[in-house]
Amino acid sequence: MHTLFRGGRVFTAKTGFAEAVLVRDGVIAAVGDERELVRLAPGHETVDLEGGLLVPGFTDAHIHPVQAGLERAKCDLSEIYGLDAYLAKIADYAAKNLEKEWIDGGGWDMSAFPGGLPHRDQLAFADRPVYLIQRDHHAAWVNARALELAGVTAATPDPADGRIERDADGTPSGVLHEGAMDLVGLLTPRPAAQELDRALAEAERHLFSLGITGWQDAIVGSYAGSVDQLPTYVSAAGSGRLRARVVGALWWDRTRGLEQLDDLAARRASAEGLDRFRATSVKIMQDGITENFTAATLEPYCLCGGTGLSYVDPAKLRTYVAELDRLGFQVHVHAIGERAVREALDSLEGTSPANRHHIAHLQIIEPSDVPRFAALGVTANLQPLWATHHAQMDELTLPFLGEPRSSWQYPFADLLAHGTRFCAGSDWPVSSADPLQGVHVAVNRTEPGGSVHAGYPTAQTPFLPGQRLDLATALTAYTAGSAWINRSPAGVIEPGRPADLVVLDRDPFELPERDIWTTRARMTFVDGVAVHEG
Repeated sequence: MHTLFRGGRVFTAKTGFAEAVLVRDGVIAAVGDERELVRLAPGHETVDLEGGLLVPGFTDAHIHPVQAGLERAKCDLSEIYGLDAYLAKIADYAAKNLEKEWIDGGGWDMSAFPGGLPHRDQLAFADRPVYLIQRDHHAAWVNARALELAGVTAATPDPADGRIERDADGTPSGVLHEGAMDLVGLLTPRPAAQELDRALAEAERHLFSLGITGWQDAIVGSYAGSVDQLPTYVSAAGSGRLRARVVGALWWDRTRGLEQLDDLAARRASAEGLDRFRATSVKIMQDGITENFTAATLEPYCLCGGTGLSYVDPAKLRTYVAELDRLGFQVHVHAIGERAVREALDSLEGTSPANRHHIAHLQIIEPSDVPRFAALGVTANLQPLWATHHAQMDELTLPFLGEPRSSWQYPFADLLAHGTRFCAGSDWPVSSADPLQGVHVAVNRTEPGGSVHAGYPTAQTPFLPGQRLDLATALTAYTAGSAWINRSPAGVIEPGRPADLVVLDRDPFELPERDIWTTRARMTFVDGVAVHEG
């Protein structure tokens, strides 16, 4: 069967633009002049681009779909903002789910609370425990009943990799940061296999609607109260239910050392031979986030002091990464603060670029470390949506970073100038999974016009505008760049590649840059078969 995509332009993510694409039996057969492709395939079916743009299917290089699917089925606060809205949604969820012992879910935003901190007393459910994960998944908001069930009191020490927020008298206030989340999170109900299957299916449906045809799940394992998703992926891929192209980044347990290597190798082997899923990456979380002062910095935070947390001892990190590299694993590092970025780069010295290691988030990079990415063959995994003026940035980050550190944030253009390879992702459900929203921010460094924070006073003031990317570079990061990280055969429109394609409802190259965010995925194809039609 032949299908001709015509009636607009084609962004190949490799050679620029073309006029039309011919697909034969799920594979791209030819790219070029429309009249020539018509001659090659008489009697073809046609997909009319209607003046829009055809692009390769997007690949999200850092995302948490199963967790997102679970949260969408629970008390989901991600689409609303503000204490009153949160409390109304929580009360409504509690009333509609009286059979559930726990009220759990998440998606609250730190910037909705003074100092970024909600309080246990705002969750007035004396007989039902509440556990709500923060939007960034680096903290949890809990009530007094949850703390009581967990035995967390003023006498409970902070774990080595986290912090219990406290009132002036030492009583836990109801916010648990980082590793402290597990004090309560591990008590919450474990989802059944069927719930995990439904969560993955719902997440895939949503991602297809955004033009995403592949991804790297950035935590496949147990973290912050979540359950291991590896069996879910293996089952879905083995049965043919999973249609996207997925790589799982196996969770590096920071309470263990080299003794977990055999376990990781066995987990990787459990997915061998599957067509749609491989567990070939390992995720190491090296620090936390700036807003709660757990991101690892070189100099103390302003106003509050402290330099954050390095979750893995830097000397041990080098040993661990060297062994993972020797075993052929890709290493996927979370690094937010400039010290964590440096520790990650140091650990990757001497490793093989062939393993395609990458560092995600990269909020702060000390300028002397910028050239090291290209020199070491390390890919920069960008989450562009965060590089704007929004409440969390202006009220909870900038005052505590100070200068010059504030100006070192998300230095996309500087990385590009040094020849750094890019991939890109969303960190959904931390932020929107829509790659076109991320592309908009990468190009404009302003909030997309339709976002939750678009009404914030400085939302349309470019954030460090000298670090903007051009549209072609941003689109390539989300397509060819992320597909390359995943060793996916898709991501580029050229003959011989799988026909994982997205029809955009307009051509963003013909729009004013400020309107890129209005672009939508109208149709999504995997192996030439439509998986979404808007």
